[in-house]
Amino acid sequence: MRAIAADVSARAIAHIESLADQPVCGDVDAAALCRAMREPVPEAGTELGPIIDQLFRDWIPRSFTAPSPGYLAYIPGGGLYTAAVADFIAGTTNRYTGVWQAAPALVQLEANALDWLREWMGFPAEARGLFTSGGSMATFNAILCARERHLGSEIRRGVLYTSDQAHHSVLKSAKLAGIMPDRVRAIPCDAQYHLPVDALAGAIERDRRDGLVPFAVISSAGTTNTGAVDPLDAIADLCTAERIWHHVDGAYGAFFYLCDELQPLLRGLARADSLTLDPHKGMFLPYGTGALLVRDGSALRAAHEATADYLPAMPHPADFYDPSQHGPELSRGFPGLRVWLSLKRFGAAAFRAALAEKRALALDAARRVAVLPHVVIDAPPELSLFAFHLTWPGASRHDEDAATRDLMDRTTRLGRVMITGAVAGGRYLGRVCVLSFRTHQPQVDALIQDLSASINSIVREFATR
Repeated sequence: MRAIAADVSARAIAHIESLADQPVCGDVDAAALCRAMREPVPEAGTELGPIIDQLFRDWIPRSFTAPSPGYLAYIPGGGLYTAAVADFIAGTTNRYTGVWQAAPALVQLEANALDWLREWMGFPAEARGLFTSGGSMATFNAILCARERHLGSEIRRGVLYTSDQAHHSVLKSAKLAGIMPDRVRAIPCDAQYHLPVDALAGAIERDRRDGLVPFAVISSAGTTNTGAVDPLDAIADLCTAERIWHHVDGAYGAFFYLCDELQPLLRGLARADSLTLDPHKGMFLPYGTGALLVRDGSALRAAHEATADYLPAMPHPADFYDPSQHGPELSRGFPGLRVWLSLKRFGAAAFRAALAEKRALALDAARRVAVLPHVVIDAPPELSLFAFHLTWPGASRHDEDAATRDLMDRTTRLGRVMITGAVAGGRYLGRVCVLSFRTHQPQVDALIQDLSASINSIVREFATR
């Protein structure tokens, strides 16, 4: 065991040390490789060394290098090493944390971590939470709470509202919770990619007039496409007046609430009935670390509370958190240890400072991209993500989209940074998202240099067609 652990940790540390030198986007044109990897179940075992060799040499490199300092694509997950240590401890000690009675002290660590998130987000003491595999499962559980609170058994008449910029998990989660797509209203965004309150209010009024039951609104504290933050306070006012559940998808942006200068932008976040968080984004933890906070903890418990004759019969003190009574899983891992150990190791101030740095880097990057030739900034950075496109005199929308897409590809192929795009408002936009704890000023400088290297040649090619 010691030899295996030493071997694996040495490889993992060498991998981390080399991240800055690895291609930020590995070769993912790997269909032939994947077909060649198919094999029957092995009848006999194999030494671990050659297997791990192949894993690190052949398969891990054929992927997005998401923990790279140059990864400015999508919304990155940083992968703090302390979280990997937490996973190793959780996996080797293999304690069961599904019910409080089975591991009271360990469940308390998870409860502490949830309380720290609750305090950061300004939620009241009676709020309760749940660690999940990501934002999608957090959103699902939030919709379930809203459905139980406002619809009961009359699910079919219920209507949920969101923006056409909402994450795709909203529609999927609604369907899993029994809210079919024809009862989800995707309100067209405004010119700044925000959920417009007047249009939202009008949709709610129309559905009430038609005999339906508006029961939930899902707003965004930082959309995936452009980083837009919806008018959370105004939406909270409307939901209060209409007696509708307000869920905020803060998977990307909620942790910026730790930065004092961004709290006015995120005003209203602390008034939400429920909030999705992704520590694998804003806290730089490995993928698979999501969380949900519910303002009225009894609503979360009411949606999930259950018992059985085979569960421990010991009385459960009311002031202690029990994961199985606040979420859908009974058998589960120990996800809270990642968050608890990382916060204990580094302290809140380190996370606050890192987020402030990413915000400053994004502002600097957007300012410098904006002065590059042929660039139009479509969505300035409200948090740490901004979007833009290429244009030139006489350009058609089709050619602008194609040229912008070409710019994303060429910049990424240079190997120092990876950037991606998205369609928003009917236009293809290039995106830059600064959120890796390893990203610093040199990566922003590389971004500007590599964008500059291709823009003029791309525009010439398209303009002379």
